[in-house]
Amino acid sequence: MPKDTTIKSVLIIGSGPIVIGQACEFDYAGSQSARSLREEGIEVILINSNPATIMTDPSMADHVYLKPLTTKSIIEILKAHPQIDAVLPTMGGQTALNLCIEADEKGIWKDFNVRLIGVDINAINITEDREQFKNLLNKIGIPQAPAKTANSFLQGKEIAQEFGFPLVIRPSFTLGGTGAAIVYKKEDFDGALTYGLEASPIHEVLIDKALMGWKEYELELLRDSNDNVVIICTIENMDPMGIHTGDSITVAPAMTLSDTTFQKMRDMAILMMRSIGNFAGGCNVQFAVSPDDKEDIVAIEINPRVSRSSALASKATGYPIAKIASKLALGYNLDELQNQITKSTSALFEPTLDYVIVKIPRWNFDKFEGSDRTLGLQMKSVGEVMGIGRSFQEALHKATQSLEIKRNGLGADGKGYKNYEQIIEKLTFASWDRVFVIYDAIAMGIPLSRIHEITKIDMWFLKQYEELFHLEREISNFKVDTLPRELLLEAKQKGYGDRQIAHMMGCLESQVHKLREEQNIKRVYKLVDTCAAEFKAVTPYFYSTFEAEIEKADGTKYVHNESIVTDKKKVVVLGSGPNRIGQGIEFDYSCVHGVLAAKECGYETIMINCNPETVSTDFDTADKLYFEPVFWEHIYDIIQHEKPEGVIVQLGGQTALKLAEKLAKYGIKILGTSFDALDLAEDRGRFSDLLTKLNIPFPKFGIAESAEEASVLADTLDFPLLVRPSYVLGGQGMKIVINKQELEEHVIDLLKSIPGNKLLLDHYLDGAIEAEADAICDADGNVYIIGIMEHIEPCGVHSGDSNATLPPFNLGEFVMQQIKDHTEKIARALQTVGLINIQFAIKDDTVYIIEANPRASRTVPFIAKAYGEPYVNYATKVMLGHNKVTDFTFNPQLKGYAIKQPVFSFSKFPNVNKALGPEMKSTGESILFIDDLKDDQFYDLYARRKMYLTK
Repeated sequence: MPKDTTIKSVLIIGSGPIVIGQACEFDYAGSQSARSLREEGIEVILINSNPATIMTDPSMADHVYLKPLTTKSIIEILKAHPQIDAVLPTMGGQTALNLCIEADEKGIWKDFNVRLIGVDINAINITEDREQFKNLLNKIGIPQAPAKTANSFLQGKEIAQEFGFPLVIRPSFTLGGTGAAIVYKKEDFDGALTYGLEASPIHEVLIDKALMGWKEYELELLRDSNDNVVIICTIENMDPMGIHTGDSITVAPAMTLSDTTFQKMRDMAILMMRSIGNFAGGCNVQFAVSPDDKEDIVAIEINPRVSRSSALASKATGYPIAKIASKLALGYNLDELQNQITKSTSALFEPTLDYVIVKIPRWNFDKFEGSDRTLGLQMKSVGEVMGIGRSFQEALHKATQSLEIKRNGLGADGKGYKNYEQIIEKLTFASWDRVFVIYDAIAMGIPLSRIHEITKIDMWFLKQYEELFHLEREISNFKVDTLPRELLLEAKQKGYGDRQIAHMMGCLESQVHKLREEQNIKRVYKLVDTCAAEFKAVTPYFYSTFEAEIEKADGTKYVHNESIVTDKKKVVVLGSGPNRIGQGIEFDYSCVHGVLAAKECGYETIMINCNPETVSTDFDTADKLYFEPVFWEHIYDIIQHEKPEGVIVQLGGQTALKLAEKLAKYGIKILGTSFDALDLAEDRGRFSDLLTKLNIPFPKFGIAESAEEASVLADTLDFPLLVRPSYVLGGQGMKIVINKQELEEHVIDLLKSIPGNKLLLDHYLDGAIEAEADAICDADGNVYIIGIMEHIEPCGVHSGDSNATLPPFNLGEFVMQQIKDHTEKIARALQTVGLINIQFAIKDDTVYIIEANPRASRTVPFIAKAYGEPYVNYATKVMLGHNKVTDFTFNPQLKGYAIKQPVFSFSKFPNVNKALGPEMKSTGESILFIDDLKDDQFYDLYARRKMYLTK
């Protein structure tokens, strides 16, 4: 059936601020959807309250509304745009679905004559209401775990008595497993049941028999209005049932599933999708499979929307699920749409993978002191990475190298656990670092059968680990000049990094790299092509691997490289890696805009990133995408292959910035601010000397490397003191201390967790107001301040956790002039080329400098959205030397004030201290526009500004 021509204007509902359980995978879905609909000539109206995303960029839709996700906002938009024909709620996660249901219950869609596309209300209700879902599965004959729903505490107690323990409690209509729990013991049941009933908006929980140790699988489906269904990807969780899929290590394609069981699972998934409603769009189905020869299948849940896993599946297969799902919602059939990768076959096909992908979640438990770090049914991770390789082992290594947790991969870095009790404990209570602990257990000699018995991880995965360890042990018998070529090649094919191989042989990383060069063991790049090379792919989306040489008839040897280097001038943009607290989606926003600006300047753009949730890793954002770890060895090899004009590091947050030193050392041009200037801003001693020379005030400070030095320093600096390690992100390890005992405890604690780090002790300006400015500066020293923000909270709350008001609401002209003067002086003195963010503390009308970051900051997307100006585009053109600041006509538009409001995910960590301080804890942000300072919301924020400050 061709497109429904009666649909001319569509409202897309976004997912709001990033929280644990709903992250930037929905920004990716929403962005793809908006582009997909506009390709069809559809007018797109978008609502989302998140200023940090690409999705809310003015270029993404015809009308973008940065408003709270409420039915009040929906009514305002529908009144302003009576031409809206349909609403698409499946791109904004659970938030969008819940808002859609609420609007339907209030009769809003009916009142405005708006159709629902991509899903139907019945499908949402059936899948979210645990009782309805259970009844449906019974009706269509799909097996499920024994389960009953409870709407009261008493009902829940009766069910527990009937089933016995262990039990699973799952609240209806919640996100990311909120309120879910596994209860092993009777005494823990009452608390978990109460929490679950409170977490559900309809106060309903499903209590089911826990399928502990069963294997878990996810299928991503698409269906058109002609009832054609394709299964895009089958994902196997390496972790057994009992760990939320968002916290599980996942693998595609499925590795340990027999073909018969896979076919049965496919049939069940298709039957379930067809049974929940008559709609065209995307769907995610989860199953449990018994870990025995019978391979019994039990359905767990179905989500009638694009999911966290569909972003992963899109990147894993190259099949853009959200893009195709949006076209299906318009009435197209799959066979009428084009395969986006081959451009020659139809979308009615199931991708075939001739490679393996591994996803590993990224946690931030260090930000939630006292939190329960064991993993369970409630999702706790803040981001994820994906590795692509020719084997599970290579993909696993690439994923571990992408995590940015100071590990070089599995084992072979001297950082493994050596204590037997600790290893057993970490395997028994699934921990965030279990991916490494399994390797440590094997290295210690714990039998695979014992590891399997504790973790219930399938033996196939454990044997893959064991093979890696045997290879490490074998290589350790050699020195760099005696290592056989075939062993080195095998280690590289299995994903070991040069620095790991160097660790095995006790030599330098550079020696291993040199040996690889001499022996012609070089990375080759392969296409992610969706169809295992059966059809020619035209999309330049690559991953690296190592191949044995092929010998031709004439005796020449070669390896097959699918990445063809052009003779165009090129620029590499380094991405920001996995989301974490302190470095989130705002840097992906900057990277995407950087890529688009470089294209406008005539460059071939090359993106390197490993985050499957983002728009920067979409196959058609950059001219070439390398889905690779943002890890030195991988980046250097790509640069050697592509030979770009230079690399942009200041858009990818601290991740990219940390690689600037290596790039400079290897003579690779950094586009924009030089490494020396970046380092000068990070090095507190050098930076303070610069401020002294410029006659700019800063809080008294000193540098200590031991508790003793810190104690001596405290005598000259006066308490309270702000203690922080150097070169960290999101205020990691920062604390305000008020006496010598607190100082000693914190310094010892810090040096234990970050050994060898220099600690900075600043006199804390108690009661000061905090402000920050972002600016663009060019090589001629022209500076334009794009925005000055005043924080509602006092100095001492991390800038990422503060409500930032644009423009400032009560800084006098004298203070504002100091901020402007200091910003311009520092930007020029650091020889900034591109973006810079400077933070200030204001006390007694004197403006002190807290820090300067010559890179894109968390606040740049917020200012760009508030003022309606493409600042990252301008800054990139300045970095490339294509424009001067004076070439642009700045025309910021803002009526009243914009407030950047932090959003927290404390609900996932009920026992954690929610007090705010110098260490950042927020996972996302929303934007609030007010006309004046009399607004009740501003008054409320201002009244509570000091409540959470902790020392």
